[in-house]
Amino acid sequence: MSSPTQILQHDHSHAFDDGNPLAEKNTRWAVILTASMMVIEILGGWWFNSMALLADGWHMSSHALALGLSVLAYGAARKFAQDRRFSLGTWKIEILAGYTSAVLLALIAVLMLFQSAERLLNPSPIHYNEAIAIGAVGLLVNLLCAWLLRGGHHHGHGHHHGHHHDAHGHSHGDHQDLNLRSAYIHVIADATTSVLAIIALFGGKLWGASWLDPLMGIVGAILVAAWSYSLMRDTGKILLDAEMDAPVIEEIKEVFAQSGYAMTITDLHLGQIGKGKFHCVMALRSADPLLTAHRVRQLLSIHEELVHITVEINRPSLSGLYFSGKKV
Repeated sequence: MSSPTQILQHDHSHAFDDGNPLAEKNTRWAVILTASMMVIEILGGWWFNSMALLADGWHMSSHALALGLSVLAYGAARKFAQDRRFSLGTWKIEILAGYTSAVLLALIAVLMLFQSAERLLNPSPIHYNEAIAIGAVGLLVNLLCAWLLRGGHHHGHGHHHGHHHDAHGHSHGDHQDLNLRSAYIHVIADATTSVLAIIALFGGKLWGASWLDPLMGIVGAILVAAWSYSLMRDTGKILLDAEMDAPVIEEIKEVFAQSGYAMTITDLHLGQIGKGKFHCVMALRSADPLLTAHRVRQLLSIHEELVHITVEINRPSLSGLYFSGKKV
């Protein structure tokens, strides 16, 4: 009798995502720069009594955390890429890191909001010149990180086969590095917070509007919360396989409608397992003997984003139609 390891044979790789080595390297450098500047801004904001600078430092800490988790996720996904325990690959390690980062960012936003509101109600003297200098350096670091991460959130292979576009013109067939794309957007948001902090400090120094400093801290907290929600929404959708509204669903139906075979889709499941790559599990009802699972895969092969397809075909019988072992 064959052993279980002899029965289950893996004749293909389950590493569906190629990773992004350049993005990993640049993200690692961005972590070093950001973490260093984060410490300087938080200490400077505390020492010079600037809530806007403290808020920018906390915002930068959230950025460092997001990038740090992304670097760890890149490494883990690469390390376990050939581990057979991961039947659909390791790409979701990166997505899990992004979701974890989003949860922590929400907590940081609450802390920023609380401290800013407290400072707004109980103002205290601010050392404007020193705080402005540190804020300017922080902005330069943000811009440098944006330069490091520029363009790295796209990692496509340039295939074209009629992908749909959403209202914003984004092709759903693009191979996007969600972690790096989110980090890039966060860097831009972080730079915006730095600009707000500098404006608030200049406003306080030139016009005595000291209330601008904690107000900008509140604005920074709102930015962090908004980014946290956006990242949590996007990564959560992938982790929960909430992909049935993806354009590829309609593309699958279109392929079958134009195939010339008489069939009905009785069950369909879709999940993302890589940047722009999906696994698909489907059950079809058809009396056509020429329609086989192999033929279905051939029909769907024009859509390169479908990298792992499982097909079940149910045939009508004389005693009735059976589907998944149950008579209907």
